[in-house]
Amino acid sequence: MPDIVAFGEVMVRLAPPHFQRLEQARSLDLEIGGAELNTAAGLVRLGRSAAWVSRLPDNALGKLVANRVREIGVSDQFVQFAEDGRCGLYFLEFGASPRASSILYDRKDSSVARAHRGMFDWSAIFRGAKWFHVSGIAAALSPGAAEVVDEAMHAARDAGVKVCMDLNYRSKLWAKDHAAEVMGILLPQVDALIASEADAEHLFGITGADFTEVAEGLVEKFGVSTVVGTRREASLVWRNRFAAVGYSAGQTYESAWYEVEIVDRLGAGDALAAGLIHGLIDGDLKKGLDYGAAMGALKHTVPGDLPWLTKDEVEAAMQGQGLRIKR
Repeated sequence: MPDIVAFGEVMVRLAPPHFQRLEQARSLDLEIGGAELNTAAGLVRLGRSAAWVSRLPDNALGKLVANRVREIGVSDQFVQFAEDGRCGLYFLEFGASPRASSILYDRKDSSVARAHRGMFDWSAIFRGAKWFHVSGIAAALSPGAAEVVDEAMHAARDAGVKVCMDLNYRSKLWAKDHAAEVMGILLPQVDALIASEADAEHLFGITGADFTEVAEGLVEKFGVSTVVGTRREASLVWRNRFAAVGYSAGQTYESAWYEVEIVDRLGAGDALAAGLIHGLIDGDLKKGLDYGAAMGALKHTVPGDLPWLTKDEVEAAMQGQGLRIKR
């Protein structure tokens, strides 16, 4: 059985090549992407086992997604192929300073958005698992999907499985007040929360002079035991500094900083989540932050959402082995 179970949506990603705008494109590069799958894939690349739970349309696009899931080593044994719904799409325009990258979603009424309580056998799915990972994106898809997330969290608790949630607020998916209401129900069931200081303020009015004060506010309000955030300094679209920070039991921990030349920024936070859970499985938050920051930094250098990385590469980055060509 898998070490990690993840639930969420995967979409087909379509992007014009060579920094083109959508309206001038003649071709589109195809990848797949979804926050929870990206994290599950990262854990597989670190040597863990993972399963992704979802619904896909029973058509060629659904099969394309399932094929890519298996290709990267994540189990699709709990994926349901549905007669209703569709496969979500998103269109990515790569920007360059001063034009930011942008995303156009076409995901309404996807098969997983039509999920509802009682559709998945969570007691069987969680048998033998150590962690469950989900994001706020999954809960934002529909009221039914939010109920499934709640159901899964309760089942994880019953099975002794820890819960990690990336808050991942997306204003294009739901309004602030609705997100705050739903998250207020879900977050008390979470063990490790990944959240930005901006989202903590925007959704819950939690502010502080620094990350530690914001994390303390989230712990006090929701009872989570661990809060993790991303550190990013972005002087240019394609060059950033990247790190991770975490808080637990009154202590704040930080990773090293990484200078990042960006090939593809999408999925970097999900790669960080993979490294985080990798450490938390061993009961070591600092290890999770160190692996998470290195993995997130390296993901910036790989096209597509999925973290096509190796554990050796991640550990070499952590050890500062530099940019000499490997011969």
